Amino acid sequence: MSAQYLVAHMVPRGSADLARFDRYLLSQLMVLFGFFALVLVSIYWINRAVKLFDTLIGDGQTAWVFAEFTALTLPGVIRLVLPVAGFAAAVYVTNRLSSESELTVMQATGFSPWRLARPVLVFGLIVAGMMSVLTHALVPMSLSQLKEREIEISRNITARLLTEGTFLHPSEGVTFYIREITPEGALRDVFLSDRRSPGESLTYTAQEAYLVRDGDSAKLVMIDGLSQSHSHATERLFTTHFEDFSYDISALIDDRQTARFEVGHATTLELIRDPAAVAARAGAQLGLSADELHNRFAQPLLCLAAALIGFAALLTGTFSRFGVWRQITGAIFLLVMLKLIEGLVTEPVRANPKLWPLIYAAPLLGLGAAAGLLGFAARSRAPRRARPEATA
Repeated sequence: MSAQYLVAHMVPRGSADLARFDRYLLSQLMVLFGFFALVLVSIYWINRAVKLFDTLIGDGQTAWVFAEFTALTLPGVIRLVLPVAGFAAAVYVTNRLSSESELTVMQATGFSPWRLARPVLVFGLIVAGMMSVLTHALVPMSLSQLKEREIEISRNITARLLTEGTFLHPSEGVTFYIREITPEGALRDVFLSDRRSPGESLTYTAQEAYLVRDGDSAKLVMIDGLSQSHSHATERLFTTHFEDFSYDISALIDDRQTARFEVGHATTLELIRDPAAVAARAGAQLGLSADELHNRFAQPLLCLAAALIGFAALLTGTFSRFGVWRQITGAIFLLVMLKLIEGLVTEPVRANPKLWPLIYAAPLLGLGAAAGLLGFAARSRAPRRARPEATA
């Protein structure tokens, strides 16, 4: 839709023309929002996927487990980028409409900045609705499921230890090595070092070993090997040759990751009904429950504020051959300030849950800033009355 098309079809300010312009602007915003969201999510997702790949594949997990973990992290990544994607879409579309004189044409037909902001408001509400679904449903569910899968993986001793040709560290102070794993399941040239005891170091080597399940525990049956015990106090080394030796390796796995409930796993209804019970269950302060609950409502408002600021800031500029880069810079500065305020109020609320209204300071200030910018744009474009000529 060009400026000439707007002149030809939208100069009559009928309700159908208004609805057509709203649909046009809203469609442009949604298309660009999808593009920016896809790009930002991809950048964040690739960054996290690389870390997950090193951790999971390094522990002997399959590609399917890696894909499952990356999928469970996506809701959290999307939650981070939604406000930025909405802001970027509003700025880009408004800048393009301004550079192609489409906004100038619409304002010449009598559209006020408040009226032009209506499709942007609808766009912001759509993004806020997406954020609400994420914060109230998808993110808590994904975090809870991710925690459960992490615990299952940490208890999967076979997957973590059966990796040949690599020195593994299943827990702090423990080193495990297998030179080769035969198709029959035999472990060749096994090395096991246990340095967890502050006064003693144990080292086991064996030509062959087998991993045997015994209920919930796992035992390493070593054949034809050597046991070495080094006492740190006496600096003496004791060696013992054995034909077969059974060693419980269940305790070697770092089991510090337990099924501990976290505040972020709770549903919004649980946080509303009894935040103290949620905090007690998670072993956290009550302020953490208040921060989590109100952030789930504040984040959608921040999405709305970001979209309106991106649009309103660019309306305050006048025509210039250099574009509206000053306005874009100002809009980015406002968004950064809002995120800074959002971060500053976190610790006070967690220390004192009665300060929970501070959580809404950033989105409310953002909405107020957007309203102020729209008001300024409306006043700057209002026709001025001609001064009466002085009579002689």
